[in-house]
Amino acid sequence: MSPSPGSRPSSIAELKRVAQPPEVRSRANAEHWTASLYLRDISPYLTWVLLRTSISANGVTGLMILAGWATAFSLLIPGIAGPLLALVLGQVQMLIDCCDGEVARWRGTSSPAGVFLDKVGHYTTEALIPVMLGFRAAGFPFQAPADFLWTTLGLTLALIIVLNKALNDMVHVARANAGLNKLEDKRGGVTVPSGRLLARLRRAARFVPFHRLYHSVELTMIIFVVSIVGIFVGQMHADRLLLQILTPLSLLALVGHFVAIMSSKRVRS
Repeated sequence: MSPSPGSRPSSIAELKRVAQPPEVRSRANAEHWTASLYLRDISPYLTWVLLRTSISANGVTGLMILAGWATAFSLLIPGIAGPLLALVLGQVQMLIDCCDGEVARWRGTSSPAGVFLDKVGHYTTEALIPVMLGFRAAGFPFQAPADFLWTTLGLTLALIIVLNKALNDMVHVARANAGLNKLEDKRGGVTVPSGRLLARLRRAARFVPFHRLYHSVELTMIIFVVSIVGIFVGQMHADRLLLQILTPLSLLALVGHFVAIMSSKRVRS
């Protein structure tokens, strides 16, 4: 039984029943591992507070977007303080990301606009983080033309990350235009490459999942760890080395993702 419009949950248990149904908790790709690990246990308490305000689900998504942008721009703070703040704000963004859907499900206001805003939030955040990392590696504020090497590297990494992220959405657009059913968000099935070698490589990637390093959460974690190393070897040197490692790996992840899609049943009728 769905709650009546404008009503508020009488308990956290009731809120979880409506806002966190099994089909949400069991999603393979839409749920980040931090949500499964602990954020979905915390989010109902924040959602409880939000439901006692007039803020809409899209308004909550707007807060998620601002938290993501703040995550990226905090990297401009020198030393370890910036990455530490980014690490915290990255978790806050994901927490709010859980709440906007919960508010929408409780109020029955889920809409394409909300999905679109959610995409805007994640795309822009995951593009801004490497851009700000490039600024940080260049020694922001920078002036020397040589510093443009690091800002360009950051922009290149951002472009590759966005392209890699867009591949998943391209699959959905291609299937919709071809009149095919929407893919179910579950592990295995049509997402598994048909070739034996590619299937083996996909299984191996689970043990060395460098292709997952480019989500905002993982990026902020890596940048924070590198900033700790930077205390001993120099922050700028550590940041530059990180960019030099992440950029070629991101290109490899992009190519691998493309090949995995083309070799699976996701884009086949």
